Amino acid sequence: MGQLTGKTAIITGASRGIGKGIAEVFASEGAHVAFTYSSSEEAAKSLELELSKFGVKVKGYKSDAADFDQAQQLVADVLNDFGTLDILINNAGITKDNLLMRMSEADFDSVIEVNLKSVFNMTKAVQTSFLKQRKGAIVNMSSVVGVKGNAGQTNYAASKAGIIGFSKSVALELGSRNIRCNVIAPGFIETEMTAKLDENTVKEWRSGIPLKRGGTPKDIADACVFLSSDQSSYITGQVLHVNGGMLT
Repeated sequence: MGQLTGKTAIITGASRGIGKGIAEVFASEGAHVAFTYSSSEEAAKSLELELSKFGVKVKGYKSDAADFDQAQQLVADVLNDFGTLDILINNAGITKDNLLMRMSEADFDSVIEVNLKSVFNMTKAVQTSFLKQRKGAIVNMSSVVGVKGNAGQTNYAASKAGIIGFSKSVALELGSRNIRCNVIAPGFIETEMTAKLDENTVKEWRSGIPLKRGGTPKDIADACVFLSSDQSSYITGQVLHVNGGMLT
């Protein structure tokens, strides 16, 4: 039996990269998976097919977590389709990098909206059902950049730092109802997005990491399994750094 057998999870932004890795590991651990995607219906369909091989229920939803009403509707649809909800993984995120002097207001606003407001929207949407059943696990995806900052990423760093403060507050508010809220702060994770980077840049990144490699989506997914499962039942309001030692 998997560590998440019989539990239902919502994972936002799961058609590729880290989100897809989380969805795959969750299904292999026995979780029923409801995931969101923003545009690629084809990728979503193929993920549905891939995950259903684990004998769990899987469904993709085209939904924008940055939209308050869509988040409410998504949770209502998932409860209707799956019957229960136990875990929320807030993973959806974007970057629009630029030096502050060149960053437009639109680029600042959209990153805050997709990365940070979505966490508010989705947490608010699941709260009622979690409170009713007096249990639930929320895992929010921050970043090493939200902890130590990064030149050219003031918008992204602000959104990811905001997630940490938000999550610690939620942990304090909902702890008495046995609802846990934790954060994962990934370091340099190698995905389809980083594959487009110049090879020398990637080598430079790797050499600066104590473990001398980039992380994989599975490294993040395994940490998500731990924070979503009963193994971490006495852990809330924490930030788990999964970064190969970048911050030590």
